[in-house]
Amino acid sequence: MSVLADFAAKTGVKYFMISYTDLFGGQRAKLVPAQAIADMEEDGAGFAGFATWLDLTPAHPDMLAVPDASAVIQLPWKPDVAWVPADCIMEGVPVEQAPRNVLKKLVAEAAEAGLRVKTGIEAEFFLLTPEGDQISDPFDTAAKPCYDQQAVMRRYDVIAEICDYMLEMGWGPYQNDHEDANGQFEMNWDFDDALVTADRHSFFKFMVKSVAEKHGLRATFMPKPIEGLTGNGCHAHISVWDLEGKTNAFASKDGKGQVGEVGLSEQGGYFLGGIMKHAESLAAITNPTVNSYKRISAPRTISGATWAPNSVTWTGNNRTHMVRVPGPGRFELRLPDGAVNPYLLQAVIIAAGLSGINSKADPGQRYDIDMYAEGHLVKDAPRLPLNLLDAIRAYEEDEGLQAMMGTSFSASYSKMKMQEWNSFVSHFSRWERENTLDI
Repeated sequence: MSVLADFAAKTGVKYFMISYTDLFGGQRAKLVPAQAIADMEEDGAGFAGFATWLDLTPAHPDMLAVPDASAVIQLPWKPDVAWVPADCIMEGVPVEQAPRNVLKKLVAEAAEAGLRVKTGIEAEFFLLTPEGDQISDPFDTAAKPCYDQQAVMRRYDVIAEICDYMLEMGWGPYQNDHEDANGQFEMNWDFDDALVTADRHSFFKFMVKSVAEKHGLRATFMPKPIEGLTGNGCHAHISVWDLEGKTNAFASKDGKGQVGEVGLSEQGGYFLGGIMKHAESLAAITNPTVNSYKRISAPRTISGATWAPNSVTWTGNNRTHMVRVPGPGRFELRLPDGAVNPYLLQAVIIAAGLSGINSKADPGQRYDIDMYAEGHLVKDAPRLPLNLLDAIRAYEEDEGLQAMMGTSFSASYSKMKMQEWNSFVSHFSRWERENTLDI
């Protein structure tokens, strides 16, 4: 008996959602009855890749999504169904551009170097009305709404239900809060291996949207859904361990130098150096939409701060920089936003970090200033891209990062993202009419 068929027999699952994530972060699935899952587990479920956001044509043969039985999750809110992430293959060969395949390749490369990357993410989201045009709570109007206990309790039914499910699944959720924008929330769970975190991140987005819909609301991870409010970030906390996961390779042993003083080892400094070196091109993946640059290039919000970077700087325990080192042996990358592809986020972190280790990259000067108040004093730090086009061009010029991510993936990703940008600039906006009609 197959692993998934056995899982169905033990749990009462009637259907499996065999799911993969395309280049734009869209989750695609087929609903497979348990009676047919054994064959699907072996051969995969067939998809026409061109019908999703992948760089394929209608002439390509079937793309098969082979479920990873070790990562199956029974839907807590609909126990008849189980979700299982899949790896995409075509004619017996892994599809190189498929995001989960890209991540698995980089996890393997890190393992060859004796390293095991562990991450945790902070996924922020808004709860909106079903139409998606305003926040769902009309009383959530505070100028500084972060940690507002009345506001979080007015959405208790949604937040508690999601947290209960994470507890049930053994994710180790440890805090939930109302975030810095009206209508915005954040939920945190334990860090884990990069692939595990990516799978859970994907499922979390699916779960949050599903539970919100159940309560008559709409959840969005869009980077900047409401003008003037803080956007949805997806901060990533990164540490690297030995292959057994017992020794933190990032932890400083001597406390010397710029990185040692904040608790990072020499190797951790090189990994950070890779992140800093590739930051401008990294943005094409960590901030993948036109709307993303409304968050990282935003003016001050109603609450007083965007909580998003606009320059390539790092620091100790200071939230005004792109990277902060909050404690020994780990650092937080504050660049990614809610639109980031869960698998490509983890992949590009590993790719940039390994590139930094291989080249012994210097992370540059540590700045311990308030970047929001004194950022103008920093003259030599690169600025992050101002828009998606700049980010795509930076990625296309970064041959080292492209090679680490895979040349086939990189070519497809750049091509598809450039098509998205061209679609955007061909759109005529209300702003153009209002500001140009009478010129």
